[in-house]
Amino acid sequence: MTISLIAQLALYFVILIAAGFPLGLYMARVYQGEKTFLDPLLAPLEHWMYRLFGIRPTDEMNWKTYALAMLVFNVLGFAVVYALQRVQGFLPLNPQALGAVSPDSSFNTAISFASNTNWQGYGGETTMSYLTQMLGMTVQNFVSAATGMAVLAAFIRGLVRHNSNTLGNFWTDLTRTVLYILLPLSIVLAVLLVSQGVVQTLTPYATAHLLEPTTDANGAAVTTQIIALGPAASQIAIKQLGTNGGGFFNVNSSHPFENATPLSNFFEMLSILLIPAALCFTFGKMVNDMRQGWALLITMLVVLIAFVGLTMLAEQNGNPAFTPLGIDQSATNLQGGGNMEGKEVRFGIPNSALWSIATTAASNGSVNSMHDSYMPLGGFSQLVMMQLGEVIFGGVGSGLYGLLVFVILAVFIAGLMVGRTPEYLGKKIEIYEMKMASLLILIMPIIVLGFAALAVVNDLALTSRLNPGAHGFSEILYAFSSTGNNNGSAFAGLVANTFFYNTLGGIAMWIARYWLAIPTLALAGSLARKKKVPESAGTLPTHSPLFVGWLIAVVLIVGALNFLPALALGPVVEQLMLR
Repeated sequence: MTISLIAQLALYFVILIAAGFPLGLYMARVYQGEKTFLDPLLAPLEHWMYRLFGIRPTDEMNWKTYALAMLVFNVLGFAVVYALQRVQGFLPLNPQALGAVSPDSSFNTAISFASNTNWQGYGGETTMSYLTQMLGMTVQNFVSAATGMAVLAAFIRGLVRHNSNTLGNFWTDLTRTVLYILLPLSIVLAVLLVSQGVVQTLTPYATAHLLEPTTDANGAAVTTQIIALGPAASQIAIKQLGTNGGGFFNVNSSHPFENATPLSNFFEMLSILLIPAALCFTFGKMVNDMRQGWALLITMLVVLIAFVGLTMLAEQNGNPAFTPLGIDQSATNLQGGGNMEGKEVRFGIPNSALWSIATTAASNGSVNSMHDSYMPLGGFSQLVMMQLGEVIFGGVGSGLYGLLVFVILAVFIAGLMVGRTPEYLGKKIEIYEMKMASLLILIMPIIVLGFAALAVVNDLALTSRLNPGAHGFSEILYAFSSTGNNNGSAFAGLVANTFFYNTLGGIAMWIARYWLAIPTLALAGSLARKKKVPESAGTLPTHSPLFVGWLIAVVLIVGALNFLPALALGPVVEQLMLR
């Protein structure tokens, strides 16, 4: 890698940590109910909302009540988004008179946005009205992200409290997350994006007259072009900050109206990892040991940077299939070199590769390049980031509580190795905790591999592939790795808007979100009931470099055991076939 490329990476991660630290401390104050600098502005609105919806913010819930409230709220959100799509043709703010979305696509999209996945089998500008995008997708971007962060707050309380049956109040956590964290950050980012040229308007699509008329496939003259517009900036801001990823336009953040300049690209890319990184500091502050938060963040950074480097090297080395065609892939003063297929010239390989790994690591799903065009090792890295369980940063909230489950597994295995009852933050890890942790680790690979297996033996599903062989298998595996981990990104080589993929993908997204959130809350409830065990000479330090290395090893080994055979049939064999 060149010095320029290393400098870009270093700048990104330095700013990420510098911005994440104060944000993390601020979020800890929000979840601990302490005063913040936004209280004079937002506290009256917060209290008004509690009165309006009949919420008693100080009434605490046990894990079952917390989980029930979370499920009821999310089911209602699913129903609203589904209904909006089905009747959007009769509703206002639809200047292009777009009709109803099909039942299976509506089902898939409603689950997708409610579960913070934001998988899209449709083109936004040709399918969704302005009202559907704003009232359906943008609202769900806020509340689905807030749901994951609320569950994390409850899980942290489970670790902090002892001899307790409660984890907080879901409605309070949800409200404070939206008002004090997501909304202010989104307003700031939306203004920055608008300043760079990202569109924010309710006017109908524009018609441009072509300077050089052409003809269509039927030979008819084409003299005009319809340019899609809309209230994009407000949705783009929360899609990145909330690790949602759903694009306003079909080609997502490679569209100039979603991602206009290299500076907007940097803002959006920073936003993808900002809250997941900051939550590590929130965790450290709430458990009264910042070393624990740093250990988790370093774990994430080591794995992420390794796969960013692998992807950049694979893309910068170019595609050997282009060499016989006489295509120059060398880096010169006039070009960046390497495999530029599927990438924006304005972003180049470094920013495209970094985005692709950040978005697959962070359960974000947005793209500024086409993943289907990456070299096999690039596709391998993107798949691995998802198949590790979205615990390397992961979704806001869900990524960190997923990594904490791996921490529990790591201390359990370490305890077995030395013959001592495992402990984490003064809580003994016993049979029930390991049952819940095992569920959380095993459900995802069962769904991903099981559903991918169904697809590769189904003739209708196979016709959706745009490529045969190993690459075609990677397209299918990627689709279910994305939906089965609530990521939402696509390889862009699969026709996914079919009854098979809409239905099976929707089921995968539902299971990946809620079948994992409920055992997480059950685990938190069990930890909260435990008494705190004082540290001793035999207590395993979970903030040391040794433990960080051990945690990385556990995450990678579990991921390899689950997915290495499938990866060998896709990107690995494709890489070996390169000439």
